[in-house]
Amino acid sequence: MDLVRKLRRQHKRKVSLIGWSLGGIYARELAKDFPKDVRQVITLGTPFTGHPKATNAWRLFELVTGHRIGAPEIHEPLRLPPPVPTTSIYSRTDGVVAWQCSVERHSAHTENIEVEASHFASGSTRSPGMPSRIGSRSPEGEWQHFDRTGNLRWLYRDPSRKAWF
Repeated sequence: MDLVRKLRRQHKRKVSLIGWSLGGIYARELAKDFPKDVRQVITLGTPFTGHPKATNAWRLFELVTGHRIGAPEIHEPLRLPPPVPTTSIYSRTDGVVAWQCSVERHSAHTENIEVEASHFASGSTRSPGMPSRIGSRSPEGEWQHFDRTGNLRWLYRDPSRKAWF
């Protein structure tokens, strides 16, 4: 998309792509196509892994995109993370997207942040903790994993834990 390159040229810095739900899929794919222009990707309640019908929105996906759910040539590439720092913000109480479908494999440039929010609240700036998590991500060139130490450990659970409680 020319807009990504245009924004980078106009502002003389890489862009951050933030996508909610299906918009997160688009953000991830744009970052794969334009990695030199993208600083980071942040997704909110985005189902990029797992079985496509593990979400309650698969029928809507088919309607909006015109693609049939389950076609491996479409879904397998979505599982690969972009080659830029990538943060997945997800909720086990999403209600639309199965949270397991929003958890990225751990790597040096990927992370998962669990919040407590419904699918629609996770896309809202009024959801507790969301603006701070998005706005406080690392400055360009200094990306690092989200730090859950101190008081943040009470608000943001470790996504690698086994039990919900």
